[in-house]
Amino acid sequence: MRTRQPLPRPPLPRAVVGRQGPGPDAGRLAAVSRPGFETAAKAAVAVLGVSRAKDLAGLLARGGSRERAQSELAGPGAGTTLARLYDAMEKESVAPAEAAAYIRGYVAAILHTRDTVRVRTVWSGPSTPGVPVRATAQVLVDVIGGARDELLAMTYAARPYSALTRALTAAAERGVSIHIVVETLAGAGGLLSGREPAEAFSAVPGISLWHWATRDRTGHERSRQHAKIAVADRRTLFVGSANLTESAARRNIEAGVLVSGGEAPKRAAEHIIELQRTGVLRPL
Repeated sequence: MRTRQPLPRPPLPRAVVGRQGPGPDAGRLAAVSRPGFETAAKAAVAVLGVSRAKDLAGLLARGGSRERAQSELAGPGAGTTLARLYDAMEKESVAPAEAAAYIRGYVAAILHTRDTVRVRTVWSGPSTPGVPVRATAQVLVDVIGGARDELLAMTYAARPYSALTRALTAAAERGVSIHIVVETLAGAGGLLSGREPAEAFSAVPGISLWHWATRDRTGHERSRQHAKIAVADRRTLFVGSANLTESAARRNIEAGVLVSGGEAPKRAAEHIIELQRTGVLRPL
């Protein structure tokens, strides 16, 4: 198990270092910080995601204007974020080529960090002195909150839970494609009661719900859709015993594992998508 490492800070762009010239103040000038620009650049990468952040860097390197960036990279939150970036560039005298180099360095740091596999245990229920653990409820919210492009999840039971509903709604509003696989009352064969699990997500706009159709379970009688996982952007995977209910996330003794980076999140997402493609999982 590897400990979490802080995200490396991208190197100062060559264009900045190269123009310092010799002299007693060269080292001091090279280390000048531009906190407004750096904050705006990181925010832009967070909103755009890695792929479109690369497009932004290319556009800046070509001297692309604010208007062109907002047009070509349009999306939820992008216009405001890009405006703040260009404002910071003007205020702190950051040339477009330098901004492009910084953003490329920051993206490279993110990709390097993604390749580092981190595995952590997650628990809900009673705590024990001296043993720090992450709570299931907070981890689920964090995984959902970290998604920028795609969120895939599977659960057996589900009940409305305000913290998860808020996190899912926020993800949908920033353009994340959300697919959740649930069990149905019919599929559970009497082991679930009350409302259909899918109704727990009725307040989330634009969500896609899936199930394992009972008519397709020939040869799998008494089988259930019992997986409980969440995958964000194919880089973060949470696998645990908790259903998407408040009692499971907060009160029950539940255990899970959070995996960041590596192949496991990618493979889990690919398996779910293949089950959808082949018709094993069907839209509700």
